[in-house]
Amino acid sequence: MCGKLMSLEMGRPNYALEIATHNDFGCMNIHFVLLVSRQGKVRLTKWYSPYTQKERSKVIRELSGVILNRGPKLCNFIEWRGYKVVYKRYASLYFCMCIDEADNELEVLEIIHHYVEILDRYFGSVCELDLIFNFHKAYYILDELLIAGELQESSKKIVARIISAQDQLVEAAKEEASSISNIIAQATK
Repeated sequence: MCGKLMSLEMGRPNYALEIATHNDFGCMNIHFVLLVSRQGKVRLTKWYSPYTQKERSKVIRELSGVILNRGPKLCNFIEWRGYKVVYKRYASLYFCMCIDEADNELEVLEIIHHYVEILDRYFGSVCELDLIFNFHKAYYILDELLIAGELQESSKKIVARIISAQDQLVEAAKEEASSISNIIAQATK
C-alpha cells in the first residue's frame, strides 16, 4: 500500500508504519504500455489509467510520431503532457511506458528490460512476428508482471513457471475437447 498511513488514535500520519511499508518500486504507477514497430504499427497496448478511445488513438499517434523520429543517440525519456514516457528499442520494436514526472525513469527501463527478457525466454529470441501471432501470450506475460500499473512479480523464474502451468492447462483442455469431439463423432456414425 502506498502513501501515508493514518494513526487511528490521533488522526495523524504514523511515520513508523509508513517507513516500514513504503516501497518506491510498488508506488510507481505506470499509466500505459505501448509496443510500436519501426513502421509505426501498434503491436500491443495496455492502459492502466482511464482514457477514451479517441484519447487513446491520439496518444498513440502523438507518441509514435515523437519516438520514431528521435535519433538513436538521444535519451530514452520524453517529457510529455505532464508525464514522462520511457522507451527502449529492441530490434524493430519500441517498448514504451508512461509514468508520473516524479517516478524513476531508470526503474522503468529495468521493467521494460525485464519484460523483454521474459519474452525472450518464453519465445526463444523473441521477434515482432512472435508478438503478432501470439499476442495473447504477450498480454498474459505482461499481466503477470504488471497489475494496475504496478510491478507485481520481479522473479523471471516464477513468471516462467506460471506461464508454463497455463500452457499445460491449455494443452489439457485441447486434448479433452478433442477426445469429447471424437466420442461425439463416433456416437453419431
